[in-house]
Amino acid sequence: MRAALVTPRRFTALAAAAVALVALSGCALKHPVTNVVQGKELFVAKCGACHTLSHAGTAGIRGPNLDDAFREDRANGYKSSAIEGLVNYWIKYPNPAGAMPRGLYTGQKAQNVAGYVAAVAAVPGHDTGALAQAGAVSGTTPAAGKSVFTGIGGCSSCHTLAAAHATGTVGPNLDTQLRPSCATPASKRIRGATLKECIHTAIIKPYAYIPSGYHAGIMPSNFSTKLKPNEIQALVNFLAADAK
Repeated sequence: MRAALVTPRRFTALAAAAVALVALSGCALKHPVTNVVQGKELFVAKCGACHTLSHAGTAGIRGPNLDDAFREDRANGYKSSAIEGLVNYWIKYPNPAGAMPRGLYTGQKAQNVAGYVAAVAAVPGHDTGALAQAGAVSGTTPAAGKSVFTGIGGCSSCHTLAAAHATGTVGPNLDTQLRPSCATPASKRIRGATLKECIHTAIIKPYAYIPSGYHAGIMPSNFSTKLKPNEIQALVNFLAADAK
């Protein structure tokens, strides 16, 4: 869920306008029962790379910080149902001048994402129970790594990788650029001599070495704390096995 950068104050003003528009149009939610566990998984997979949301453990900066964006609305008494309607509205009708694509999620999936964001944005504390486990992966196999890539890692939203059916264009194309990038002398000196060492460093210290044509501030730099050690290793194993 990617959007152009706007200030929290400006976003709040737009939010109020959108809520009013939804209300005036008489647009009722088509999917009144939301699955917030799936909503978290979906949010992390495609939205977290661009948005910060504390409960989800995401720290994207390309789009608005959703905790900041809705903090004033919470203080002003907006109910979670209003925030849910707003988020669903923005998923359906993103700013055409921004980076967020239209139709990133539709139908029940969009509603589940909206329900999760509405439940946790600007709310103190951490996810518990089933929400805390949403998207977690066990083991270190390449198959587990693929689940990290397409799920909790949120890699699909930014990278192209055929093995994961990913077509993101924000970050390097991993089908064509991963091995060549890791093979350069500069990369080997900083990120490690082997492909797996390079990938591991690129995940936990993405700005230790920046490939030509890219810049800092795109890839989240908190994977070392956001992902468990086995999830990082699984991701490394998956990418090393499928990199061309």
